[in-house]
Amino acid sequence: MAELQLAVIDVQPGAALESQSGLQMLRPRIYGAWRAPAGPKKVAAIVMHPTSNFMGHYLIGPLADRGIACMGLNSRYMGNDTLLLMERAIQDLGAGVQFLRAAGYERVLLIGNSGGAALASFYQAQAEQLTAHRFPDGDETHLHPHDLPPVDGIALCAAHPGRSKLLRDWIDPSVTDEHDPLSVDPALDMYDARHALPYDAEFLARFSAAQAARLERIERWVIERLRLLRSTTGAPRDQAFIVYRTHADPRCVDLSIDSNDRLPGSVWGDARQVNYAANAMGRTTSLTAFLSQWSSRSQADGPSNLARTRVPALLLTYTGDASTFPSTRDAWMAAGGARIRNVDIDGGNHYLAGQPQLVQFAADAIAGWAEAL
Repeated sequence: MAELQLAVIDVQPGAALESQSGLQMLRPRIYGAWRAPAGPKKVAAIVMHPTSNFMGHYLIGPLADRGIACMGLNSRYMGNDTLLLMERAIQDLGAGVQFLRAAGYERVLLIGNSGGAALASFYQAQAEQLTAHRFPDGDETHLHPHDLPPVDGIALCAAHPGRSKLLRDWIDPSVTDEHDPLSVDPALDMYDARHALPYDAEFLARFSAAQAARLERIERWVIERLRLLRSTTGAPRDQAFIVYRTHADPRCVDLSIDSNDRLPGSVWGDARQVNYAANAMGRTTSLTAFLSQWSSRSQADGPSNLARTRVPALLLTYTGDASTFPSTRDAWMAAGGARIRNVDIDGGNHYLAGQPQLVQFAADAIAGWAEAL
C-alpha cells in the first residue's frame, strides 16, 4: 500500500474569531491525509466534508490500491460548524484542488460523501461559473475564479442533498418554546406513542407543514436580528444561538416511508436521543452560519448545483442507509441528467461501517468510472 502522506495547505483568512486558535487565525491552514500510488500521475481525488474529519476516510487506501491518489481533506471548520460558511468551505476545497494540480496530476476528481456531496456540487458549479459574490447575509465573499479550479468529475456516495434540505426534513416541529429544549406539542411529536406506526397521511402532512413553519420563523428571526445588530452602533456583526431538537425525520422510525433496506433509528443511534442531544446537526450556530448552511437562502443546495455543472458524475446509493433514501437518489439523478449514472451498494449503511466488502465494491465502482472518463 502507498505510504500515507500529510498535506498542509495555506488558505485565505476568514472571519474574525472563526477559530479559537490564534495560530490558525494568524496563519490559517487546512490539513489532509493522502496516499499516492507509484507510477504516472494520472488521477487524483479529494474526499471532503464541510465539518467532518475525513483524514481517515475509508476510501483513501482502497482507491490508492486501484491507482488513484486519494486525499481526505478537512476544511478550516473541522469538528465545529458553529461559524461555518459554505462559501468559505469551497475556497478551502479549491486550495486542495490546486495542491493536486500543482503536484502534476492530469485529472482531479471530487468524491462527495454524505454532506460532502452538496459541498462538491456547490464547488464545481462555482468553479464553472462564479456567482457567489456575496454570502447570504450580504457581505462580500471575495471569491475569485482562481480560487476554484474546476475538476474533471464528481462521485457522490451516500449523498445528502445539502444542509438546508437536511434541516427542512429533520427539524422537530413539536417545539413550542425556542428557549426550552423540553417544550413539546404532543400533537406534533413523532416520538409520542399516541402516534401509531405507520404514520397516517394526515399526521405526516401536518408534521411537514409545521416543520416548514418552524424553520421559517427561525429564519425570519435570524434576518431581523442581523438587521438590528448591523444597524446598531457598536454592536457585533454576528451572534451565536441554539436550535433545539433537529432530528425528527419520520423516516427514522417509519420504514414504510421512502422505503429502503435501512434499520430503524438514525445513523447515530436512537433517533429520539439524538433529537434531544446537546450536540446535533445545526444545534449551535451563528446568524451568518445559519443563513449560509441551514436556511432557504443557502447557496449550497446539492442537486440544484449539480444541475449547473457539466462534468460527468457518479452516484453510489447505499441501500441500507438510514439517512439518504430513494427520493434522495431520484433528486440527484434528475439533477445529473444524462451525465450521471447510479450504482447501488446493496445493504450499505451510511458509513459502510463494519462492511469491508462493500468498501471494496464502492472503490471498484469509482475506479472503473474514473478510468472511463
